[in-house]
Amino acid sequence: MQYKQFDISKNNKITIIDKKSLILLATSNSEEIKIAESKIDILYTINNKKVEYEILEKLINLEPTYQFDSHHITSLFQIINNNMHLQQELLKEQYKHLHTNIPKIAFLGPKGSYSHIAARKYANHYFNSTLEIDCAKFHDIVDKVKHGQADYALLPFENTSSGYINDVYDILQHTNLSIIGELTLPIEHCLLVNGSTNLQQIQTIYSHPQPFQQCSKFIHCFPHWKNKYTESTAAAMKKISIVNSPKLAALGSEAGGKLYGLQVLKRNLSNQQQNRTRFIILSRTPIKFSSHISAKTTLIISTKQQIGALVEILLILRTHNLIVSKLKNGTLDHNIRQKMFYIDIQAHLESENMQIALKKIRKLTHFLKILGCYPSENIVPI
Repeated sequence: MQYKQFDISKNNKITIIDKKSLILLATSNSEEIKIAESKIDILYTINNKKVEYEILEKLINLEPTYQFDSHHITSLFQIINNNMHLQQELLKEQYKHLHTNIPKIAFLGPKGSYSHIAARKYANHYFNSTLEIDCAKFHDIVDKVKHGQADYALLPFENTSSGYINDVYDILQHTNLSIIGELTLPIEHCLLVNGSTNLQQIQTIYSHPQPFQQCSKFIHCFPHWKNKYTESTAAAMKKISIVNSPKLAALGSEAGGKLYGLQVLKRNLSNQQQNRTRFIILSRTPIKFSSHISAKTTLIISTKQQIGALVEILLILRTHNLIVSKLKNGTLDHNIRQKMFYIDIQAHLESENMQIALKKIRKLTHFLKILGCYPSENIVPI
C-alpha cells in the first residue's frame, strides 16, 4: 500500500496542544492518557522524522519550567504519536489530491523477502508514501542510493542466531553513505510448499544462506534433503511457486509465502526462539536531530600497531561515560595484518563527551570513519 505525502502547515498548533497537555500532565499524572487524548482535537500528521524529533525536544525543554519528568514527556509523545497513526488513514484520504516527491527505498528483494518486510515497516513509520526498489545484491542496493536512483538503502546488519552479516560490514568500509536509522525485525522462518505434500516427500529446499544457518537444527533432521541457495528468501519462494512440485520447499516468512500463494507446512524453525535481525538504513546525507533524543554513533577504527591500543580506546570511552553496545572485529580491506573494529556507542555524535573522546581516540588510530549518528530504535530521554 502506498501513502501520499503532504506538507505540514500547522505544526505550531500541534506544539501548542502538546504544551498544554504537558502543563496539565504536570498537575495530574494519573489523568495523563485522558488529557493527552482530549487535547489532540486538532490533529495533523507529523509522520516525519525531523518534525517528530523537533516536537519531542520542545517538550523536554519545557521540563524545568513545569518540574515534569522527561520520561513522562516521552510517554506523552508516544501517546500523541499513536493517536496520529490511528487517524492516518482518514488524513490520507483528505489530502490525496496533494502530491510531493515520493521517497524511494532500495532493499534486497524481490517482494516477500525479510528485507522487503522491513523496508515496508520502516516506510510505514516515517513516510506516507514510498516507491520500493528491489535489488539482487547488497552492492546493488548501495549503488542505487549512491547514484541517486533511490533515497534510502536498507541492509540487514546482524542476526541474533547467525551473527554478523560480513558482506554488509565490508560494504560499510568503502561507502560514503551515512547510517540514519535502525530497525529490528522478528524473523519467523517457515517451511513453505506449493500444494499438498509432507516432510518425507520433500527432496530439495531453497533459501538464502542465512535461513539455512538459522534453521540448521531442523534441517539436520532430514539428511536426505538437498539445500539450494538463492539470492533471497523471496527468490526461493518465487521459484517453488512457479515449479509446482511436492518435492520442493522453501524457507521463508509466512507473510512472504502468502504473496506467492504458498502454504505453511511447518512453523517456528529457528534454532533460537528469539530470532531477530537488525537492519540499518543509509542515505546520502547524515540525519540531523536533537541531542535530547537517545542516539547511537557507529564507528570503524583501525588501531596503530601497538599493544593494548583497543583497550586504551575502550577505557577512554568508559572514562567519558560512553556505553559501547556493540564491538566487532574485522580486517581493513581484507588485510589480515591490519585489524579493524566496528563500534556502536550509545551517544549523540555532537555531545560534549563524544567529541572529547573522539579527539583522544584519533591519536590512537590510523583510520577512523564515522558511519553515522542516528536515533536509537527505542526513543528514550537521556
